[in-house]
Amino acid sequence: MLLADIVLLLHLLYVLFVVGSLPVIWIGAYLKKTFVRNPWFRYLHLAAILFVVVESLLGVACPLTVLENLLRQVETESSFIQFWVHKILFYSFPEYVFTIIYVVFACIVALTFKLVPPKHN
Repeated sequence: MLLADIVLLLHLLYVLFVVGSLPVIWIGAYLKKTFVRNPWFRYLHLAAILFVVVESLLGVACPLTVLENLLRQVETESSFIQFWVHKILFYSFPEYVFTIIYVVFACIVALTFKLVPPKHN
């Protein structure tokens, strides 16, 4: 159960990075913080959301979800971490709703590249 919980927490961190980085970039640009223009950070953020979009468009399940489910097949009870992180990460909507959300979010991230471009040294 511990390994599955670790995978679940990694999944949560991935989602927080993808979703949370966008407002951090906007606020950081407004406050003239240089780290929001760091190419490594910006390209990693773009790659992270594009990965989600591609797997969604292809109808591929998230590898972290697949791994967690595989690890939990032998378990009979859920942990505190599993219960609450699942409440945060997983919703019961048709798959196309998520695909639309991912594509729109990726477009906003791409637009942010234009409005707040990374600075290359």
